[in-house]
Amino acid sequence: MKKLLALILFLSVIKICTAQSKIKFAVIVSANMEWRATKLVFPNEKYSTSPWGEYFFKEFEKERVLVFHEGWGKVAAAGATQYVIDQFKPEILINLGTCGGFEGEVQRNEIILADRTIIYDIAEAMGDSKEAITDYTTEIDLAWLGKDYPVALRKTLLVSADKDLKPDEINFLKKEFHAVAGDWESGAIAYTAKRNNKKILILRAVSDLVGTQKGEAYGNINQFVTQSEVIMKKLFDDLPLWINLISSQQK
Repeated sequence: MKKLLALILFLSVIKICTAQSKIKFAVIVSANMEWRATKLVFPNEKYSTSPWGEYFFKEFEKERVLVFHEGWGKVAAAGATQYVIDQFKPEILINLGTCGGFEGEVQRNEIILADRTIIYDIAEAMGDSKEAITDYTTEIDLAWLGKDYPVALRKTLLVSADKDLKPDEINFLKKEFHAVAGDWESGAIAYTAKRNNKKILILRAVSDLVGTQKGEAYGNINQFVTQSEVIMKKLFDDLPLWINLISSQQK
């Protein structure tokens, strides 16, 4: 009898610990500069380490939220997103970060909510590059989010590549994909989330503009540093609004 009671108590403790550790939201941050800016916003958190990057937990609107640094580029983005899903099992992924905007199409600091991502730096020598790019295009279902967003933004696609936007590719990206902004990681994050049937919210604000002749931050890293700090603070200030919206939609 004592052994049975001890077993029941043990299982109850495990159940309680599991419930306490379960998280609904995981916020993932990509670029090192974006994470640096995040740590300026949250300097006093208890940071832990993972094979990919640092992370911490913080309460937003009574929700225990994971904030996780994945690293820059598609390889880190895909691998770390899968790690977050496997290890922490969040219901919803939220990617906060920066993107480069096409001069004349968007404004600096404008927030992009991605409804589709396209990985465009794929070049087939033996087959059709367009077909391969289509395979790595991800449609993001946002119907669960409703239509009354808590902040001003533009809902549109983001193009992704393991490189900064190149001035001589701007016209091609506009014509081929109707793109207005691009980054390094959102395509891999969205692709991985969809393969795992996870809800994903990608919010990236325009840190700098790139035209057909030059990029305003190219050769001027301090501009990107400053803009990253401004943008990450704004996106984290807005995070409680998004959590409230999502919670209200799920009631």
